[in-house]
Amino acid sequence: MTRDAALATGTAYADAYRAFDFAKAARALAGDLAANVNVCVECCDRWAGDPGRLALRWRDADGRAKDVTFAALRDASARFANLLVRLGVRPGDRVAGMLPRTPDLLTVILGTWRAGAVYQPLFTAFGPKAIEHRLSTSKAKLVVTDPANRAKLDEVPNAPDIAVVTPAAGPQPMRAGDIDLAAELARQSTDFAPVPRSGDDLFLLMSTSGTTGLPKGVPVPIKALVAFRTYMTGAVDLRPDDVFWNVADPGWAYGLYYAVTGPLMLGCATTFYDGPFTVESTYRLIEELGVVNLAGSPTAFRLLIAAGPEAAARVKGKLRVVSSAGEPLNPEVIRWFNEHLAAPIGDHYGQTEIAMVVNNHHGLPHEMRIGSAGFSMPGFRMVVLDDEDRELPANVPGVLAVDVAKSPAMFFTGYLDETTPAVRNGYYRTGDTVELEPSGHISFVGRSDDVITSSGYRIGPFDVESALLEHPSVVETAVVGKPDPERTEIVKAFVVLKPGYAGGPELEEELRQHVRKRLSAHAYPREIAFVASLPKTPSGKIQRFILRNAEKG
Repeated sequence: MTRDAALATGTAYADAYRAFDFAKAARALAGDLAANVNVCVECCDRWAGDPGRLALRWRDADGRAKDVTFAALRDASARFANLLVRLGVRPGDRVAGMLPRTPDLLTVILGTWRAGAVYQPLFTAFGPKAIEHRLSTSKAKLVVTDPANRAKLDEVPNAPDIAVVTPAAGPQPMRAGDIDLAAELARQSTDFAPVPRSGDDLFLLMSTSGTTGLPKGVPVPIKALVAFRTYMTGAVDLRPDDVFWNVADPGWAYGLYYAVTGPLMLGCATTFYDGPFTVESTYRLIEELGVVNLAGSPTAFRLLIAAGPEAAARVKGKLRVVSSAGEPLNPEVIRWFNEHLAAPIGDHYGQTEIAMVVNNHHGLPHEMRIGSAGFSMPGFRMVVLDDEDRELPANVPGVLAVDVAKSPAMFFTGYLDETTPAVRNGYYRTGDTVELEPSGHISFVGRSDDVITSSGYRIGPFDVESALLEHPSVVETAVVGKPDPERTEIVKAFVVLKPGYAGGPELEEELRQHVRKRLSAHAYPREIAFVASLPKTPSGKIQRFILRNAEKG
């Protein structure tokens, strides 16, 4: 239904949706998905013939800067691939990287792909248990890290070989048995023929976020490059002359897919900032580098809003487009970006398993409707299902799902070493509750287990949170259902206030009335707790289940 409704709009988006042909889209690759493709070629070698073509703009919190060309990365990746072969890593083996956003990270990723191996990201904020579980899942042959993270591996039983990069401050003593990466790379040749692979071979091994259980392994085959490319061109609207910055960390899917693979595949330089996210550093880099295309998460964008319009004035009008992913984009963020940055910000939806599939596409003209996640991405048919896997009509809440047979860009077939099928009756169910509008827009309601049932009403936390964020005192909020004997559940809001505001009964009542007036009489928060921060995953997603479980006692 999404596809039919979208086609009825008669926009350029509809033409692109109708015209999508996987085989044709795959021909944009340098290699052949049937038997001769290498991801390092796609993301590096094919662009390295121009010796001055930039692949990376790197900056750090101490003011250091380095620009890296595709040609330099081609040589560095060859050295790393030669090292992998010497260490016994074979095509299809896993190589894990636990590194900050540095040029070394790209060397490791691209060199792994060059050797036909599979790259596994490890977020640098992970503790030993999280690392142990992921390495156990992947059975990685090598993990590459830096001195700041090396000690965590001491607590990981049966850790694989460990290579340690030399920090910018200079060489440090190596532990017995560790591989000095810089020294070993210096010994390797810059000649290494990329290993040919097929589209069904893996090039990434990801993990789910683990918010409802232990993380599962997510295999990503090389043919996913087609979906990645479609997102970068259609939704992000990445153009050849853009200065692009995706602030997401490559330790997670959105950063690895679209701050590394996506831009490099298009021959565009990516941007790494090795430092904590701050409003000052963000605005400074936008000015310094001339960033015109920005991507990130609502968590980061809310921090920009909290700093106020005065701070934003220095870059107002400099950004052409902004893309937001990770959790629903509140309407107040959209309004604020339009007013104070003069930049359209698009809400984009996806998952680690399927990448981005519903977007407000910057590069495909269609109506941008506040509160909507947008339209299905070309190559995917997204539908809304009931509990019996029946497709629902417009304006009826249900679970967002991929119609696999009619989604040629779909690449996910199941979790690593899992026997439970990921696809049921021809559909992959995302677990997110949405509504399909008659226009074809898809509006997010919430995770299935986040939806609140109160006095017979189904209340999406996103709507309540959006209303609260429109109040000038609120910088961040999470809404959950609290068990109640009379109403089944009541709405409870956890609120982080902006500096200068103090929580108390008067502000509680003001917020309740604000939501009651802004949203509805049945959906306002009957309880409000003022908190210093909200529980989040390392990638910045709010973990409502922690708050919800605490309310259940």
